[in-house]
Amino acid sequence: MSKLGDDELGLILNWITDLNNRRSFSEVCKQWLRVEGLNRSSLRLLEPDALLQVLPRFPNLVTFETSKFITDADLAFVAQTCPKIEVINLSLKTPREISYQFDEVLIFDNVGDEGLCALAKRCPKLSKVLLRRRKNIGNFGVVSLLNLLHNLTYLDLGFCSLVSDQALEAIGSANSISVLNFQGCSLITDRGLGFLANGSSSKTMKRLNLAECDRITDFGVSRLEQMCCLVELNLAECGPKVTDIGGLSIAAIQSLKKLNLSWLVNVSDHTLVALAENCLNLEMVDLTGCDLVTGAGIRAFAGHMCLEALVLRSCFNVSDSDVVNIVLRCQFLKSVVLDKGLRIWMLPQTQESISRFVELVWA
Repeated sequence: MSKLGDDELGLILNWITDLNNRRSFSEVCKQWLRVEGLNRSSLRLLEPDALLQVLPRFPNLVTFETSKFITDADLAFVAQTCPKIEVINLSLKTPREISYQFDEVLIFDNVGDEGLCALAKRCPKLSKVLLRRRKNIGNFGVVSLLNLLHNLTYLDLGFCSLVSDQALEAIGSANSISVLNFQGCSLITDRGLGFLANGSSSKTMKRLNLAECDRITDFGVSRLEQMCCLVELNLAECGPKVTDIGGLSIAAIQSLKKLNLSWLVNVSDHTLVALAENCLNLEMVDLTGCDLVTGAGIRAFAGHMCLEALVLRSCFNVSDSDVVNIVLRCQFLKSVVLDKGLRIWMLPQTQESISRFVELVWA
């Protein structure tokens, strides 16, 4: 029997999806090891110290992921070795128990703008970039991404605390971004939201997360009304300066399907009535901690033809009867989330009645 060539082995390997089986394949001989490496499309790096030795075996990677601390030099090496990468996930999962001093040492060695620039220059096919909690990423690196990557559709900058309105100006001018996460980016202001709303991205943006951007106000939120393609919007914990004025503007975005208004303590029933009347495609609303919301606002959704999920944790002005009313009158509703502290106060008969129609979740 003649020896199988690399092309034949590659075709066989395409049928093997289980990671353990692929590992066994690569252990047969040196040829099979090499072919498996050439045909590997994704890699999750668990040991950054092994990067220089491991990565050259996988030059055709499309997806690269690591949640460990890496340096600018490491990321530059990734870009040089694997120029075909389309998805890179560097989101950091920092354990809460890490001490402040230790965290500072790690952040000092963490990847920053220099590494991001190298990535943008050498990986032109990048479409999805996740940089959550990478504290050294700033405006310069983000602007480089936007200037050089014309296929970029997904950008996660959650908790990148150096990123400000300057980055939003570059993002606003892009015409490809559809998903943007700025959660916890505390330097973002109304000015930055203006760049988003008035730029090319307003016509492509579908999912926008501004949770915990607590410098924004009604003025900035009101400008988001111009984002006519927006399907999902998260404004949770954006602070007391977001009120019904901003809420009424958000209600004008008729494309919305998912909306998170958690802990906006100055948003009231006025916003809910407007949402119920204008956002006919709305499927999920999270009203956790909205102190001014009452049963009147909730009942406004009676008869809504799309609403499937309603989150009412810490909504203490909403009564049992209000929940029962909306469950009975909103025929497409599938789940209601209530504060677990109220469970002992709701009669078992009422809980049973609600559970006949929707999933009742205590959280």
